[in-house]
Amino acid sequence: MTSILSLIGRDKELFTTDIERNEAELKKIISSASFLVLGAAGSIGQAVTKEIFKRNPNKLHVVDISENNMVELVRDLRSSYGYIDGDFQTFALDIGSVEYDAFIKTDGKYDYVLNLSALKHVRSEKDPFTLMRMIDVNIFNTEKTIKQSIESGVKKYFCVSTDKAANPVNMMGASKRIMEMFLMRRSLDIPISTARFANVAFSDGSLLHGFNQRIQKRQPIVAPQDIKRYFVTPKESGELCLMSSIFGENRDIFFPKLSEQLHLISFSEIAVKYLEQLGYEPYLCSSEDEARTLIETLPEQGKWPCLFVDSDTTGEKDFEEFFTDEETLDMEKYYNLGIIKNDPNYSEADLEFFEKNINKFKQRQSWTKEHIVQLFFRMIPDFAHKNMGKYLDSKM
Repeated sequence: MTSILSLIGRDKELFTTDIERNEAELKKIISSASFLVLGAAGSIGQAVTKEIFKRNPNKLHVVDISENNMVELVRDLRSSYGYIDGDFQTFALDIGSVEYDAFIKTDGKYDYVLNLSALKHVRSEKDPFTLMRMIDVNIFNTEKTIKQSIESGVKKYFCVSTDKAANPVNMMGASKRIMEMFLMRRSLDIPISTARFANVAFSDGSLLHGFNQRIQKRQPIVAPQDIKRYFVTPKESGELCLMSSIFGENRDIFFPKLSEQLHLISFSEIAVKYLEQLGYEPYLCSSEDEARTLIETLPEQGKWPCLFVDSDTTGEKDFEEFFTDEETLDMEKYYNLGIIKNDPNYSEADLEFFEKNINKFKQRQSWTKEHIVQLFFRMIPDFAHKNMGKYLDSKM
């Protein structure tokens, strides 16, 4: 943990005080409750599952589409915490499938349902087909699992949002903002809480995780030098979701407070720290070709070729924010956690219009990205989406 913290410019964990102050209550509630975690084998899902598991829940069922990641989750739990007295089971299922529906119909009895499944990459908007899948996963699978939770008598539903839902500039962030609108509607029938937070350092598929892959595969390190982000550790992401799940009131959105403990740092700064930890000196290159060529010789000299460039791709936000000026905040309840307090504000007409048009596209099996962008602008009139004509897949 110390190495990850130092890489993101910190020397202590964010939520230690809040967790310690509430530990007795957390253990009491979790040890007598049943949990279903969806998307449990992703980076945040694994972190949340660990937080629940180590507090000995009465029942913990976890679901994820990735069979391999699920195997690693179980190995990790067994190696770190051993076993629990309660019912722990894993299910390699697609939440959108009929098999998942049959699974819920067979059991479905949980106190808490936590949905961590998501398409989280900005690059998912580069083509209309992946973009439609992102809408399905981020919005309609959430809607589906909430309705199933209501029908099954679930006590509380949690799902993760993103800081990119606050004044979104990309389709991923906008999809989560629209998801929050659907949550508001269902919050009239079941208590729902959520969380917005920063980038999870070294999570699967992230640029920082990519640094590990590049070293293992003996490839150059590439990072934007003009983009700064807030980072939390995987453990912190799990703690934040757990606190919102257990203690969040209906429609609450938890987020990390900005403080001297959580500060902006650029990807290129982290890359330099990362290489120095491994004993390498960064060698700045001027092109992809130069970086690919020098990887053959520089590592033996204790240097690693790096390409640090300004960002010029679609969907990158200049700065990060966890809330907007229009949202009501509670900054007093917790030491390092803030809460957005929401009224159930949503437009039934807009939600029905959105559902109707997405279903129409699917039935025709024909749509363009422009069709979906226009629909997003209908839902979010001040959506600041800008197409730069270039996506991350076109870069090294």
